[in-house]
Amino acid sequence: MLARRTFLARLAAAPLLLPARPTRAARVEILYQSPDGHPNALEDTPEGLWVGEQTTDAAYLLDWKTGKVLRKVETESSNTSGLAFGGGFLWMAANGPSVSRPARPHDAAAGEILKVDPASGRTLARYPVPGGGGVHGLLWAQDSLWVTTLARRSITRMDAGGTVLHSIPVTLNRAHGLGWDGSALWCMFSNDRLIQRLDPKDGRILDTVELGPDHPDPHGMTWFRGDLYYTDAGIAPSGVPSGSKTAGSICRVRL
Repeated sequence: MLARRTFLARLAAAPLLLPARPTRAARVEILYQSPDGHPNALEDTPEGLWVGEQTTDAAYLLDWKTGKVLRKVETESSNTSGLAFGGGFLWMAANGPSVSRPARPHDAAAGEILKVDPASGRTLARYPVPGGGGVHGLLWAQDSLWVTTLARRSITRMDAGGTVLHSIPVTLNRAHGLGWDGSALWCMFSNDRLIQRLDPKDGRILDTVELGPDHPDPHGMTWFRGDLYYTDAGIAPSGVPSGSKTAGSICRVRL
């Protein structure tokens, strides 16, 4: 009887052990340039595409089809590398001191998450990155904020007050932009040029899309209506120009 129960338990768990779909090649198209030329954050909304600029640290709401600026919000972020919009707030990932602009008094010394009034750009709160270190990606989904917590090699879910709710591990370094398709997370891993679809409960890899060597350099990312969108910030991890020929572009990955 014990052996039978053990067999049934293993059988019930078997679907969780099935391998993810084979890695597939990305189909990428360049859509338009960002307003300031160094986009490093994206967030999808029905009203338009939010873009966070890494050097000016401004947030723009763009028309999905044309890239036309619908709204501009000046923020107190610095070295912006992640943006989210939800819960009535604009969220900015300040990935440390400024890049390619003069320092400002409110620049972050290390990774911080800024809770911003989307109308005025006023900073309402600043939260440390769970586990410390830098932060490359933010996402608003399931009425909460998802954060790439790089020092812990994880993605962490927080509420609007900064309380940690949940965390899942990731298997690769430099987790960057995040997207949500309604049931799973998408995460861009910039060093490996891979985009993984992850189970939000345990981090299990459900799907993998690979960017080619000639595709724009990957940074910020989001998911919208069946496709992924990502940015080429034109800035290397060291903060110097990357030399990318497609710097400043916003791209779409057809799934």
